[in-house]
Amino acid sequence: MVLFEVSRKDTSPIDGQKPGTSGLRKKVVVFQQLNYLHNFVQSTFNALPSDKVKGATLVVSGDGRYFSKDAIQIIVKMAAANGVRRIWIGQNGLLSTPAVSCVIRERVGADGSKASGAFILTASHNPGGPHEDFGIKYNMENGGPAPEAITDKIYANTKIITEYFIAENLPDVDVSTIGVTNFSGPEGSFDVEVFDSANDYVKLMKSIFDFASIQELFASPNFTFCYDALHGVAGAYAKRIFVEELGANENSLLNCVPKEDFGGGHPDPNLTYAKELVMRMGLGKSNPQDEPPEFGAAADGDADRNMILGKRFFVTPSDSVAIIAANAAQAIPYFSTGLKGVARSMPTSAALDVVAKNLNLKFFEVPTGWKFFGNLMDAGLCSICGEESFGTGSDHIREKDGIWAVLAWLSILAYKNKDNFNGEKLVTVEDIVRQHWATYGRHYYTRYDYENVDAAGAKELMSYLINLQSSLPEVNKIIHEIRSDVLDVVHADEFEYKDPVDESVSKHQGIRYLFADGSRLVFRLSGTGSEGATIRLYIEQYEKDSSKTSKDSQEALAPLVQVALKLSKMEEFTGRSAPTVIT
Repeated sequence: MVLFEVSRKDTSPIDGQKPGTSGLRKKVVVFQQLNYLHNFVQSTFNALPSDKVKGATLVVSGDGRYFSKDAIQIIVKMAAANGVRRIWIGQNGLLSTPAVSCVIRERVGADGSKASGAFILTASHNPGGPHEDFGIKYNMENGGPAPEAITDKIYANTKIITEYFIAENLPDVDVSTIGVTNFSGPEGSFDVEVFDSANDYVKLMKSIFDFASIQELFASPNFTFCYDALHGVAGAYAKRIFVEELGANENSLLNCVPKEDFGGGHPDPNLTYAKELVMRMGLGKSNPQDEPPEFGAAADGDADRNMILGKRFFVTPSDSVAIIAANAAQAIPYFSTGLKGVARSMPTSAALDVVAKNLNLKFFEVPTGWKFFGNLMDAGLCSICGEESFGTGSDHIREKDGIWAVLAWLSILAYKNKDNFNGEKLVTVEDIVRQHWATYGRHYYTRYDYENVDAAGAKELMSYLINLQSSLPEVNKIIHEIRSDVLDVVHADEFEYKDPVDESVSKHQGIRYLFADGSRLVFRLSGTGSEGATIRLYIEQYEKDSSKTSKDSQEALAPLVQVALKLSKMEEFTGRSAPTVIT
């Protein structure tokens, strides 16, 4: 057994270490500054109740991005010095964010130990590499991100920190080899266990979904499949789940070797960055050489986000969560007794609302941030939730879960085809979506992002829109001068959320204009930093008439887009004649 000593090191505060709900994200070169990571980790230990540190079991892993290996060794040495009893590390330092949540909630050590928290090393869908992004966040014993009360304490500690503790002579741990290494220090034993990254997560997925029925789908001669991990941590799960468990061909996996720099790409699962998958699915500018697969999906860097595609067909994240909720009780054994409730983030389209109303489910509209869903789930109020930014999940863990969403869609496909696996034509992703629109109506939806606009101009635009809300007749007069074929606004407000669980109130969450036919305009401001602000404009046109649900999205949204841009005086306030990104 190796003995280690604890050293106390002097340090001083470093500006800008305020974590959001997604933790602290900065460029790698920032994290490599003297004591930068050390200060944040010690400030986290100091913010936690002592019983969640002394004698505790903590998980330390992440998406494998550049600087992760160094960060793991630093955190292990600091955990030992702060009295932590044991550290659990996924093999090669890899655990997806949903798998970390699963490990905290489900894993039991050989000695009966349970984890009380985790340091997750990820910057999610941001690029990785020596000149790109790194991130660290702390998750609590429910498996969810640290609440504001804790992140506020961490930040307060970073502003007054004078010392940190580290076991400098603790040897580096070999994270590539599964096994337990025992150490001994001033406060007794300290163990580091490296374990299989996939086992606990796969076990949980098999308890939720009917893998046998999905295997039948994969065995169907008419079903073809493609999964793109974008060289993120999802690659550590893809072969095990899709190939070994479900029977997919290994050549159906794209970019499934995790890389520190995500292969030089941007690990964000959308139509812009998942280029190879988009081409293969027949959605690129040129036709693919081969017939596109029936089903395709992609993940982001830490595998908590997902994109779902059919053959030449894109499923919007807002539609995806609504379709999963509408079919869950029939298609997914975990939900066979029904759903407790459903929830979406406010900017996400109201497709889920219509499902909730039709199925008589509890429904919640929350601000952006997964912690709001976590509160509802911990209280037993919500089973399935999602957000327009490619995040979907359920109460099996307390993070969004990209592979869970893929398995949910595969389960729905298997259920819809259960009597037809060897038929001439399978029910497709597109069939399921179009049937959903026929039943519930279609929410045509787009998002315009205006990035790095002048912060003062952005704030003026938001103030103007709030002031305009004081007179709806005036608003409707302006709208009808722009487009006579757009219905009246019946409600306008600045979204505010009172959490039904802890009664906390979140204000200034976005400006909403709600129309008589269920359509919406939403304006949100994010990131008023030194590089300016980002204005996000969400435009949603609801169409109940099933004969009108097959229009081109841009054509259906054109009247509302025109209204949104002129009503908000977007060009006047921002100087921009077009958005930076259209989703």
